[in-house]
Amino acid sequence: MRTLCHGSDRLYGTTTRSFLVVECGGCRLMRLYPRPALKELQHYYPDNYWYDPGGGAADRMAESWRRFVLRDHVQFVRRALEAAPAGGKVLDVGCGGGLFLREMNLPQDRAFGLDFSVNAASVAWSTNGVPAACGALTSAPFQPGAFSLITMFHVLEHLYDPVAYVEAAHGLLAADGRLVIQVPNAKCWQFLLFGEAWNGLDIPRHLIDFKEDDLVSLLGDCGFEVVRRKHFSLRDNPAGLASTLAVGLDPMARRIRQLPETPRLRLAKDLAYFGLVLASIPFTVLEAVCGAGSTIMVEARKKS
Repeated sequence: MRTLCHGSDRLYGTTTRSFLVVECGGCRLMRLYPRPALKELQHYYPDNYWYDPGGGAADRMAESWRRFVLRDHVQFVRRALEAAPAGGKVLDVGCGGGLFLREMNLPQDRAFGLDFSVNAASVAWSTNGVPAACGALTSAPFQPGAFSLITMFHVLEHLYDPVAYVEAAHGLLAADGRLVIQVPNAKCWQFLLFGEAWNGLDIPRHLIDFKEDDLVSLLGDCGFEVVRRKHFSLRDNPAGLASTLAVGLDPMARRIRQLPETPRLRLAKDLAYFGLVLASIPFTVLEAVCGAGSTIMVEARKKS
């Protein structure tokens, strides 16, 4: 393997330990080195790592923006659902507070969430009306073939064994079911330009940094055929570039770090970050059009 870059937790500041990002000399897969042990890794995820909307005016505005930028995710998944077995259930793995499933607007008996966090699953139920369980997909309390469609947005890069998750999804999907996965794309212009400062590396929480070919190969080995790809996410690509350029303005990072801010300073930083996100859209659209967007979203069909 060869070392590509090194860094620490620049986003949330949970550790000062330095890690390497290395690339295998054979398969070219990129990963974090050394890989943290599970007990250590848990400390890199703050209790409020997932998003929980507050009750203030600024929080309501942020929630409205999150719902707006989720539209391209929702549209992508709805198109996949049209090709999936009719009338089946949908499972969102890593559902957080359940906003995505709420925006899908499915009957409650057809939409389910799964998350490692008990608090996130609780918010999915209480705030967004989404039935959610807490646990790992490999031991999820669902029957084989129970779902027409499974989604995983920014999940695989956090796992020690992503193969096990994709294989578990294969078993839970009905015949000809659909799997939608999104991960950061390590073969993007942003990584080439910014190296270890690229927000998509998210050291030390991202254990594997996928390129598009890595993801397609993984899905093929686990019994899936990729039928559609998308390199742009309105929710993730511009915001990711904004956080790369000005991590100190990232609203979630500031919230998790519990930085002392007056209401006026908080509003000023939020507006500056929002302006930077808007300014990042043209560049992120261009890199996506050129097949080098900072995220890759795929729809895969379960093969017989």
